[in-house]
Amino acid sequence: MSLQATLDAYRANFEANVAPPDVVAVMRRVTADLVATGQAERALKAGDRAPAFSLADPDGATVSSADLLAQGPLVLTFYRGVWCPYCNFDLAALEAARGEIEARGARLVAVSPQTPANSRKAQRTGKLGFPILSDTGGAVAAAFGLRWSFPEDLKRIYTGFGVDLAVFNDDTSWTLPMPARYAIGRDGVIAYAEVNPDYTRRPEPSDLFPTLDRLRRATAA
Repeated sequence: MSLQATLDAYRANFEANVAPPDVVAVMRRVTADLVATGQAERALKAGDRAPAFSLADPDGATVSSADLLAQGPLVLTFYRGVWCPYCNFDLAALEAARGEIEARGARLVAVSPQTPANSRKAQRTGKLGFPILSDTGGAVAAAFGLRWSFPEDLKRIYTGFGVDLAVFNDDTSWTLPMPARYAIGRDGVIAYAEVNPDYTRRPEPSDLFPTLDRLRRATAA
């Protein structure tokens, strides 16, 4: 089953059997409102230069984009958090594709506003072989044009489901990145970008492969 088919099946069950209709209506409205802002179209895209960053991994070690790019192209995925099932399916699909990504000379890294403890939990639960870096406060997400703020009614819904972002992220801003996936060449220029304000929609990991193949050929030349 494709990643998107998995996400569609999860969403159908959630909306039919878990969330009451008024909750579903608010969640759909907030997504539609975010789409309507056009923020996703203004986020960084292919051809733009990626912002440099240095972030801590779950064990507290500093990881810089410069060091990662010195080793090869970088696949960067923005991850909302361990509480998000859609995001966890996404990371699982990326982990399944990690061997093919690395065979093309690229490194895979996730960036999340959640606390390091939650990132350790996500890595352990998902048996992930790539790091989740801590973007506390979402500064890196903002630099990519991805950070957005929750409206009050959605805050109440998430809190009702036990998802208090102030606790998960150790940050009271109630902001998240839009889900996004980038492939960045060693020159720091974005070669592939997929940004979707609808968190239930994700590209297949294999969509990256043609871009990574092109970057590898360019490096070899």
